[in-house]
Amino acid sequence: MKGATNRIDFENLAMNFLESKPGLTDREALEEANRCLYCYDAPCIVACPTGIDIPSFIKKIASGNLKGSAKTIMSANPVGASCSRVCPTEELCEGACVLNHHTQPIVIGDLQRYATDWAIRNDQILFEKGKSNGKKVAIVGGGPAGLSAARELALLGFNVTIFEAEKEAGGLNTYGIVSFRLPKRVSYWEVEQVRSLDVEIRTNTRVGVDISVTELLSDYDGVILAIGMAHVPMLGIDGEELEGVYDAIEFVKETKTNTITDKFKGKKVVVIGAGNTAIDGATCSVRLGAENVKILYRRTQEEMTAYDFEYEFAKQDGVEFRWLTAPSRIIGNEDGEVTAIECVKMELGAPGLDGRRRPVKVEDSEFTLQVDAVIKAIGQTRYTNLIEQFGLLHDGGVVKIDPLTHQTSHEKVFACGDVVFGKGQGEAMVVTAAEQGKRTAYALFNKLIRSRIETA
Repeated sequence: MKGATNRIDFENLAMNFLESKPGLTDREALEEANRCLYCYDAPCIVACPTGIDIPSFIKKIASGNLKGSAKTIMSANPVGASCSRVCPTEELCEGACVLNHHTQPIVIGDLQRYATDWAIRNDQILFEKGKSNGKKVAIVGGGPAGLSAARELALLGFNVTIFEAEKEAGGLNTYGIVSFRLPKRVSYWEVEQVRSLDVEIRTNTRVGVDISVTELLSDYDGVILAIGMAHVPMLGIDGEELEGVYDAIEFVKETKTNTITDKFKGKKVVVIGAGNTAIDGATCSVRLGAENVKILYRRTQEEMTAYDFEYEFAKQDGVEFRWLTAPSRIIGNEDGEVTAIECVKMELGAPGLDGRRRPVKVEDSEFTLQVDAVIKAIGQTRYTNLIEQFGLLHDGGVVKIDPLTHQTSHEKVFACGDVVFGKGQGEAMVVTAAEQGKRTAYALFNKLIRSRIETA
């Protein structure tokens, strides 16, 4: 009976990772679509980084043309199904809706999900490859930016190959966003939309290891670097080597790729950081059965980088937030297992170079929390070694590009997505990465095709 009970426990935990928010019913979608004013100069379009024609896709839902609606969405945003779930719509399109001044805004994200979910359920292939122009492009990285660039290039007639280090393409959408917000099937469908355009996707292929940078530069007419970011950096405190200390990125990835276990059941967990990945680490811990989960952040709620809806989601899950708190040491037992974390209180001092007030340690403020696991979520490192193999100018791993052309310091290499975000350059969102991928594709087209036509 004990084995049967354990199986039931695992099944219950696995249920916790099913998508938490249900989609709109047919009736709800129709009623909501009919609320839209279909503004001529719609501010929601301007607020969308990818410029989706929102009134058009909503009107197609109202008229029953769901394939047309999905195509309108995906034409502008090649990862539009994922974005319907993870975009901070209250800050973007819904925040700009004119109905905010009178009643409630249209739930644009939910309607976007409704149309794209229909396309997923019905195995729709929405696009056809463009007529070949004879040019070959290599894309390093198969995440949102790389997929977006590949889709646009294929429509423009390029022969495209994506080199992806992981087992599956999709990047953040496949591995880095929790299943109960973004199921893998959604990301997989977006990958298939790209693959259907005869884009070759070479997975388990690490550029600089399995294939050389020199080979890419010699074999392809252009290269797009869309490698995203790497693992969580070290905290720089004692005890990080103990069993029970996790990298948040790898932790979330494990919940999306491995069988759910009860290793956190009844445990006390702390998460270091207050970005979206920290929220994911915390809410995953709750769903794995943790008894108590705390987020420790050295600044205040006003400075945290997590979206507001992520913060509210975590609070609903019972996650505690300890502001102005920083870890100073992780404590373990003689078996090398985490048992506690020593912290200090902080206060905000003068602004730093980035304009944010710097946290300063409060003297004699040390205290200890009894914990069983520590999840690090203090940002991500960058693939500096690969960037330097390409010989690109960069600032701490943030590749320098021409803001108009997305061309790097190497005339043959362009870059987009997280690899160019940071140091005051852009905002790292899935939707902005998708838009950058599109623009980079157009820039390559202008350089390799249009300029030659105009000078012929």
